[in-house]
Amino acid sequence: MPSAAKKLKIVADNDEGQHSSPETGARPDELRMLEALLFASAVPLDEAQLARRLPNGVDVREALHRLREEYATRGVNLVKLGKKWTFRTAADLAWLMTKRQKEMKKLSRAAIETLAIIAYHQPVTRAEVEEIRGVAASAGTFDVLLETGWIRLRGRRKAPGRPLTYGTNEAFLEHFGLEAVGDLPGLDELKGAGLLDGRLPPEFAVPVPSDDVTLREDEDPLDPGDLDLTMAPKVEPEAGAGQGSADAEAASEPETAANEPDEK
Repeated sequence: MPSAAKKLKIVADNDEGQHSSPETGARPDELRMLEALLFASAVPLDEAQLARRLPNGVDVREALHRLREEYATRGVNLVKLGKKWTFRTAADLAWLMTKRQKEMKKLSRAAIETLAIIAYHQPVTRAEVEEIRGVAASAGTFDVLLETGWIRLRGRRKAPGRPLTYGTNEAFLEHFGLEAVGDLPGLDELKGAGLLDGRLPPEFAVPVPSDDVTLREDEDPLDPGDLDLTMAPKVEPEAGAGQGSADAEAASEPETAANEPDEK
């Protein structure tokens, strides 16, 4: 039987042999070098530039093609641009690199007044908004308010033509820091802020707003397809949107490009 010393030597030899044996499936050094050079470079590199940094005898072109095959199914791909090579985000993942940014613009005076009327008088139709403002309202004004998410379609008035009724949304409360629409300023607060003329008629009153989602007796549910009205293509921003009240500090999505005859 082998002695204990011989047994220890056999085990040591076996361990040494395991550590010194080449790793199965190890990548060639030239692929790792190419990978490092291309990753670190801020600009694409041609084969001659790469060859100068690699050991003599390396077939750069073959190594590049092998590296491209390795990266073909990964999040970044090795691509050839003209005579140069570089890493690029995989084409199907380009959307991850897209920066989404909203351009903030001021609401026009017409949109601000329309929003205020909807908030205080909801549910309200477009014709009722026009009657309160005293001027015709362009469709673009309602479109831009729908795009902000501050107003919504509620239902249809039980009246000739069954006009759409509008109300505010939760996004309206969030943007203006309100717990409920009933927290909107009343008559005295509006006067104190200088937003109302002091020579108001005696019968003038500010309605108590309510955004109860339950349809009222004079409202019908929306018809199928009514919500598609809010999915229309976005219009171009309105140039030179005006300011007419403290609410003008509120920012929104771009206003419509249509000329608004109801600007004051």
